[in-house]
Amino acid sequence: MKACRKCHILTTRSTCPYCGEATSEHWQGYLIVLDPNNSEIAKKMGIKMPGKYALKVR
Repeated sequence: MKACRKCHILTTRSTCPYCGEATSEHWQGYLIVLDPNNSEIAKKMGIKMPGKYALKVR
């Protein structure tokens, strides 16, 4: 898995399918967001869509 450097979503692609930013294999932490509207963590991270996210990306 790779993580987008901008939005932190996890993907297998070399570019993010949502924002088009480059992805990185160097990431830490794993977060699954089911309901971003009611999640305090999603709000703090700026996540607006459900999915799998990395907490830290280099």
